[in-house]
Amino acid sequence: MIRWAVRLLLGVVGAIALVVAGGAFSAVRRLPDLQPWHQLQSTLEPTASEITSTFTFDEYLRREDAVFREARERVEIPASASADPSLANRYVTSSRSHPLRLGTDWNRTQVLDTPEPQGGALLIHGLTDSPYSMRSVAARLHDRGFYTVSLRMQGHGTVPGGLVRPSWEDWMAAVKMGARQVRQRIGPKAPLVLVGYSNGGALVSKYTLDAIEDSSLPMPSRVILISPMIGVSPMARFARVISALGPIVPKAKWLDVFPEYNPYKYVSFPANAGAQTARVTSALNEQLIRLGQSKQLEKMPPVLAFQSAVDTTVSTPAVIYDFFDHLGGSGHEVVLFDLNRQAGIDAFTKPGLLLPRIEAATRRSYTVTVLTNSSPDAADVSAVTRAAGADSLTREPIGLAWPPEMFSLSHVALPFPEDDPLYGGRGDGRERGGISLGRLIPRGEKDVLIVSIDSLMRVSWNPFFPYLADRIDRATR
Repeated sequence: MIRWAVRLLLGVVGAIALVVAGGAFSAVRRLPDLQPWHQLQSTLEPTASEITSTFTFDEYLRREDAVFREARERVEIPASASADPSLANRYVTSSRSHPLRLGTDWNRTQVLDTPEPQGGALLIHGLTDSPYSMRSVAARLHDRGFYTVSLRMQGHGTVPGGLVRPSWEDWMAAVKMGARQVRQRIGPKAPLVLVGYSNGGALVSKYTLDAIEDSSLPMPSRVILISPMIGVSPMARFARVISALGPIVPKAKWLDVFPEYNPYKYVSFPANAGAQTARVTSALNEQLIRLGQSKQLEKMPPVLAFQSAVDTTVSTPAVIYDFFDHLGGSGHEVVLFDLNRQAGIDAFTKPGLLLPRIEAATRRSYTVTVLTNSSPDAADVSAVTRAAGADSLTREPIGLAWPPEMFSLSHVALPFPEDDPLYGGRGDGRERGGISLGRLIPRGEKDVLIVSIDSLMRVSWNPFFPYLADRIDRATR
């Protein structure tokens, strides 16, 4: 038995070594040369050990200033030094992708204050993202009298190399600091809302569970989740293993290296970013199970989530079965955006989609709403709702319809309206001297573009954003 145990151990070690070596070899062979924005790994970002209960929001912003100053000095390329100043490179000052093209650097933490706040909202963006993705939702809440903080998570908004170091614990410490700041600004009685998009959804969900267990943390009165990262691919767990040779083979730290054409989101993806998503979702799910067993999830404030029925970044079934099915308390609802059933792509659609299973469920402890075609031959959409505990469905037209060119939404589309300057289908970023990714409909010869055709074809705006915004309005009254 000892011999077999030793053999098994050696086999496991050998398999891990093979994965590490294979990952490093694949990265060297597959990835292009790393650029300065991949190699800069700032040590100026505040870590979890520094962000104690006495660490202030102003201190966080000062550290953010230092991080952005470092990136400008070490990475940004003046127009005079660029071979092609019109190139879509966010790090060339005259580029159409430079973050200042829209007048405000939305990569930075954004604060919308008001003299007498009716409430407060802390908004947390997604992985590789920036506060820009919270721009429209924050503006909507601010119009209703909310003090809002769209907080930049460490490693984001500057250079993709910034995500080689941070951990999810660093981000969680920043979320706790942000919640303290909002609660302090609005006072003890005004409603506190947490909004999380993608990885930010995992973080604000984890924060709320922490607040259930730690009364010193401000408890939110409402949680809003947009494409929440509740479950990710199992391969994300191997990302850190694959990058183990990073100190020797720098490319091994990266899963993808692409031109950085997006002014407010990294296109390249370091292995550490994938590893941290696996770690935070694992911690979140373990805590959900533990608090469920101790009946503490009854203290969960109402959660409203928006999720595309098809999502290649996060798991839609995990949002339903690993999150909502565990929640206690009342007032929870998940809104699912179905495929466009009138798009004429039935013959090419993969089987086993989530919608039929949800509609067939006879009774759940939370409300499920599905936005789907009013009829198979109609582009207009209705909200089909099964209220918590109900056996029957209700159907209500929402006054919106699918654009003819869309067959579904995507993970990235939900928080962006049609007129978003960068991502919207009617975005005016191009007219303002920048770029309009949402208006690109690439059709032509292959091997012409310098960026992935898949990324350009992925829908980046939500034709049902007015519905999403209205539901957030109603939920936060």
